[in-house]
Amino acid sequence: MTNSARKPHHNRQSARKSLGIAQLALATAIAGLAAFSVQAQSQNYSSVVHDFELTTVAEGLEIPWSMTWLPNGDMLVTERPGRLRIVRNGTLLAAPVEGVPEVHAVGQGGLFDVLPHPEFESNKLVYLSFAKPLPDESTTTVIRGTFENDRLSNVETIFQADTMGRNGHYGGRIAFDDEGYLFITIGDRQAPPSGDLMAHPSQDLANHNGTVIRLNDDGSVPSDNPFVGQRGALPEIYSYGHRNPQGMDIHPITGDLWTDEHGPQGGDELNIVEAGNNYGWPVIGYGVNYGPGLPIHGSQQGEGMEQPRHFWVPSIATAGMMIYGGDLFPNWKGDVFVGRRRGAQLARVDLADDGKMAVMEETLLNGIGRIRDIHEGPDGAIYIATENRGVLRLSPSE
Repeated sequence: MTNSARKPHHNRQSARKSLGIAQLALATAIAGLAAFSVQAQSQNYSSVVHDFELTTVAEGLEIPWSMTWLPNGDMLVTERPGRLRIVRNGTLLAAPVEGVPEVHAVGQGGLFDVLPHPEFESNKLVYLSFAKPLPDESTTTVIRGTFENDRLSNVETIFQADTMGRNGHYGGRIAFDDEGYLFITIGDRQAPPSGDLMAHPSQDLANHNGTVIRLNDDGSVPSDNPFVGQRGALPEIYSYGHRNPQGMDIHPITGDLWTDEHGPQGGDELNIVEAGNNYGWPVIGYGVNYGPGLPIHGSQQGEGMEQPRHFWVPSIATAGMMIYGGDLFPNWKGDVFVGRRRGAQLARVDLADDGKMAVMEETLLNGIGRIRDIHEGPDGAIYIATENRGVLRLSPSE
């Protein structure tokens, strides 16, 4: 593929949330979403600034990993074992979507993220990320295909990571920014953090371990990527020194690219990802090794390595994340919502006025199930994909 691919026009809202897309048929989407809330009795909660209720959107899903919306109001949900499902008018359709590639559903592998193209209305393209089975390995891969008549066709691979490792830390989040560039998170594939830490794969630009990737929508490499033309560096790399970025979103006000990163035993992070930056893993950090808690890092800071905007000790086991930009919860606009698999919690992180640093954290929900993804829906409500309760909808209390 060439560097000359035209970037798609993209509006201010992140395609990762699919807000701009779903607004094309907002009335249809809201009608369908309203039907979701009658499936289960709501539970009411209070927070520092908003009261809200929680209702069930869809049940009967097996490890729902991600969700998104199409302009007609349909919700697409990935199941990690390898199925793409449709929720239509409040009902989970029985048949999975045809045309989804085979996935490596071993360990932490499987089907990960789903995302419509910013111009889905005209091109019908949907993107999927997954762990692809190889003869002796597996690796993070992104495909796109035409989604029509509830099936996927004309599937093409637009990115396959050059990684090696165990059956874990695949990353797998995908997002379009406001200029139409596609970002992909890649984990370190559980490469052991031992010996010469500067020689760890996450510090080596000759592979994709522990990186965030930036591409044009067709998979070609933007000519202004930070390592284009650098000898020994893969040109797709946008940032490096990551452990396992599990969530990613574009800030709806500042346009910054944010990730949350699953650390070791302690040291989960929130980061603003910027071109060419090194985020330090495993040379610096705030965690220790699993088990006896032996040290990993030589320091918590290092020259030329970025500090997180927020970190957690002990670890919360971060999952999907979202930055709220809607109108249903005006006092939450610009706040970061992070899934905590430990404790099955939903956390809200309040940012400073410039949207750059965390100033306060609040636990909104406890014990709701292991969270995999969080999204703002086209109706402005917050949707949560959980392993054992399906998809939940968080909306203002009536």
